[in-house]
Amino acid sequence: MKRSLSSILAIAVACTVIGSLCYFFLFPTTASQTVPTQIPTGVASVATAEVVPSSPIELNPVLATQASLWSRDGQDWPRMLGPLGNSLSLETGLLTEWPKQPPIVWTLDTGIGYGNGVVANGRWFQFDRFQDKERLSCVHAETGQLLWKWEAPVSYEDMYGYNNGPRCSPVVEGDQVYCYGVNGRLACLNSLSGELLWQVDTNAKYGVIPNFFGVGSTPLVHKNLVITMVGGSPDESRNVGEGQLHLVKPNGTGIVAFHRETGEEVYRVGNYLSSYSAPILANLEGKVWCLAFMREGLMVFDPDTGVEADFFRWRSKTIESVNAASPIVLGDEILLSETYEIGSVRLRFANQKLTEVWRDKPNQKYQMMRAHWSTPIAIGDQIYGCSGRNEPDADMRCVDWKSGEVRWEKRTRERSSLLQIEGHIFVLCEHGELLLLKINPDKMEQVAAYDFEQIPGKNRRPLLEYPVWAPPVYSHGYLYLRGARTVVCLDMRKK
Repeated sequence: MKRSLSSILAIAVACTVIGSLCYFFLFPTTASQTVPTQIPTGVASVATAEVVPSSPIELNPVLATQASLWSRDGQDWPRMLGPLGNSLSLETGLLTEWPKQPPIVWTLDTGIGYGNGVVANGRWFQFDRFQDKERLSCVHAETGQLLWKWEAPVSYEDMYGYNNGPRCSPVVEGDQVYCYGVNGRLACLNSLSGELLWQVDTNAKYGVIPNFFGVGSTPLVHKNLVITMVGGSPDESRNVGEGQLHLVKPNGTGIVAFHRETGEEVYRVGNYLSSYSAPILANLEGKVWCLAFMREGLMVFDPDTGVEADFFRWRSKTIESVNAASPIVLGDEILLSETYEIGSVRLRFANQKLTEVWRDKPNQKYQMMRAHWSTPIAIGDQIYGCSGRNEPDADMRCVDWKSGEVRWEKRTRERSSLLQIEGHIFVLCEHGELLLLKINPDKMEQVAAYDFEQIPGKNRRPLLEYPVWAPPVYSHGYLYLRGARTVVCLDMRKK
């Protein structure tokens, strides 16, 4: 893994996601349907989306009418962190003996943004910003062929100099796809045709005071609801100065559930502000609950009714800080982790109440896990993940769930995202290196690696450019990776 000396306030997003030293001006690029000579032999095509005058534009009506475009079996990855919300793929047949050249199938030029796409019914959905518009693109998941795209104007400028694109990943449910823009537009489209079904400007409707890095919590679909972290404020908070979130008051719209067919509000819950952590569903005490790691801490509520069960405060005293990693669940226990000050806490949920089991020590040097924008994964009684706020102090580690003891750590000096599959872990590092580890609580056991920063892509730029902050996606044997300018699809299934 590479070493870097950069250090800066960083954030997450999202499928969220976010932290960097440089001010990245990432511009949209265009490409033909030919293979750049710099890409290794075996790449099928490069798909790209040109700027369109209106939205949506149907490019392939024949493919658009087919419910599924998959040619082989597998599991869809329709939302951030996968179908189960825990970065776990249940697929088998993983390629563990990697060829010298990465098995690249296609690449896709992106606009600017931080979230990765998702894949369902043989379609890859990518959400980015091109110039002054947010664009949702739908491409064939196996070929990269563009099927349709939808655009809408957006006005957002990041107060800290990060890029101005979306932070959230799309969410697919049935024949609908949802995208949540950086300025609070929640839109629902037909996933087959790209037709806009409804949209809500949540920032305007609920009085949202801009968070440090815009909107960055990917919504969650539950039954007929789109559960969305909004975090609005009353009128008196609108005069608060930029970035002074400690002076901003909530107005009871921490979470708003919209009807997935109409966009009408069904309920609101939580007198809290928003964060960059994606809400998840968890089966606790034999019942499904929603866990939302808000700016102030963890809220547990009934996703069917919107009734709050309990709340546990967990956040840094630092004003310029965020909660970004999603909660991690093991049995009836929950782990929260942040990177700015207080680290992690393990909670137990019993009789609809949260109680503390243990918490990290005050000294960051001795904290068990300091997750930033990357959500760690639970495997057995161990937690695997990246710990550390910035590149110089980041490492990969394995932690015992019960004791909080660090089983092993590897000082990588760069942050990373993880995905679990068939006894292994993909580790995607922020400078473009992809590692395959064998699950081992005793040591970091590396099986294979590719360095996509050293593979030239278009215009001889690295194929995956920093920052590579979006979590990896695995579906039907394909691995999808997103860098600053490019999505790369690899065939990682044994032949």
